[in-house]
Order: sequence, then structure tokens, then C-alpha cells
Amino acid sequence: MIPFPDISPEIFTLQLGEFSFSLRWYALAYLAGLIIGWRLVVGLMRRPALWGGTVPMRPELVDDLLTWIILGVIVGGRLGFVLFYEPAYYLANPLDIVKVWQGGMSFHGGFLGVIVAAWLFARRHQIAPLRLADALAVVAPVGLFFGRIANFINAELWGRPTDMPWGVIFPGEAAQYCPGIEGLCARHPSQLYEAGLEGLLLGLILWGLARAGALTRPGLAFGVFLMGYGLSRIFVELFRVADAQFITPDNPLGHVIGGPVWGLSMGQVLSLPMVLLGLFFILRARRA
Repeated sequence: MIPFPDISPEIFTLQLGEFSFSLRWYALAYLAGLIIGWRLVVGLMRRPALWGGTVPMRPELVDDLLTWIILGVIVGGRLGFVLFYEPAYYLANPLDIVKVWQGGMSFHGGFLGVIVAAWLFARRHQIAPLRLADALAVVAPVGLFFGRIANFINAELWGRPTDMPWGVIFPGEAAQYCPGIEGLCARHPSQLYEAGLEGLLLGLILWGLARAGALTRPGLAFGVFLMGYGLSRIFVELFRVADAQFITPDNPLGHVIGGPVWGLSMGQVLSLPMVLLGLFFILRARRA
């Protein structure tokens, strides 16, 4: 077993009278992902050879695109969490929807928000939507990597109990509640599994494809991202603890489809359409 590292979720805190401001690793992860992704997209737009001779948009337009993407991530991520994970609570407490500082963001919701924002941006500036989607797909794993590392530092979204040597002893009463296990309970560091698969591995595959000419086939990189993320998330969900609202004594694994032993979690249900849609775009691009 590996003890959880002594890292505070807060980098520093400023106290101004009765008010305090804390910079958290999670916020820094969002900022780092957006800023690095922004600069990488600018770099892609300065390399016409990767696109077959003509870039989808002028590099200076990427600055405006960043604003649209930020709005898409925040609004989509929050609404996705509200609709997919806790609709009953927020229906009874609608004012809490805007309290994003209390936590509660959904990747799938944020992804849909980015898709809508990018489509509107492309339409406004007369950019081919699929080519813009390809550019965003190539850089998206950077944000996913930082986000999952921040989840680990926050000691959240941990995995199921395990006796593997890399099991991590996460702090907190909830993480240490493991029926049938005496003493300390080690869990799969599922956040790091996702960082490695959705972030590092998928990012390397997409950058390799981009350098090999994938961006000359509209929709190919986007399809690989959809399929790659979907398969990675479906796999990691086998080791990750479901959200608390889905877990009951009769359904300890938190399946939303199927039975208590064999079934699909909410993360898997939301990822299956991504796999199918990704396969569609890959086949479409190869036939073009």
C-alpha cells in the first residue's frame, strides 16, 4: 500500500480581513489546461503543412476562441453535473446550480458545452466545424491530464478497494469505509489511471497522428479523440467508485443499467455514445 502524499488541495490562502481567497490545485489545473491548449492551437494554426496547405483559421482568432471555450467548459460542465448526476437535488434547490465554487462538474457536460461553443464560433467566423474540432481534439488531452492529477491531489473520485501494491490509502472517512477490510483500506488510484490513458496516452496518439497527416482528413482526429476517451473511461470505470447518489445497499457498485453485479455505471453510459460517434467520424474521414 502507498500512503497518500501530504499535499494540500490549496496552494496558498490570502486572508483579507474577514474574507479569504484560496488558490486550489483544481483551479490551477483548469487554467493550465486552457492556457497550454490555447498556445498549442495557435501553434497548429501556424503550420499549414499539417493541414495540407491551408489552416482552418487565422492564429489571431484563437484568442477569441479561448473565451468561447472557457464559457462552454464552465456552463456545460455545471449543467451536465446537474442533469446527469443530481437532477432531483437541483430541482429542489435551483439557486444552488450557480454555486460552482462548491464543486460539481461533469466532463461529459463540459465536452458538450465545448462542442456547442466551438460550433457557434465556427459558424460566426465561417470556419469548417470539423477542422476546428480536429484542432481542439489534438490539444484536449492536455487539460484532461492536468484535471485528473488535480482530482488525485484533492483525494476525490478514487477507485475501489484493492490489494495491489500500488493501492493508495486515501484520507477521509468515506475513503476508509471498506466493509470486510480490517485496518487501513487501499484503493485504486483511478484518477491516475485516467490521467495516463485519457491524458498522456491519448495525447501522444493524437499528436503522432497529426504529424502523420491526420489533420488533412477532416474529422479523423476528432473521431480518434471521441473513441479513445470513451474506451478509456469505460475501462477505468471498472476500477472507479461510482458517485454516492447511485450507490445503495442493493446496488453497491452504483450501476445505472443492469444488475448489482453486472451492469453499466453512469460514466460508461455517457461514454458509449462517444465511442460510436468516434467510430463514425473515423470511418467517414477514411472514406473521404
